[in-house]
Amino acid sequence: MEVVSEDTRPRDTKRNPLLYAEAGIPHFWLAETRDGRLLVRAHELDPATGAYTCTGVHGDRFTPIVPFAVGLDLTATARG
Repeated sequence: MEVVSEDTRPRDTKRNPLLYAEAGIPHFWLAETRDGRLLVRAHELDPATGAYTCTGVHGDRFTPIVPFAVGLDLTATARG
């Protein structure tokens, strides 16, 4: 999973997905804030094209089954 910040946006959203796809990494998740909300975009590597395809944009809960099952509440806030 890449966590996007303003300083790393070009690297996280453009360069790293290309490098990960070239390395054959089958799943790529991108976490970023949009309009004050945390979003996770899930991608899977398409073996025919060698590029990632977006399989969903998640804003409340992220509960993928592959490559492993996990449940993340994207609405929870950190407490200091």
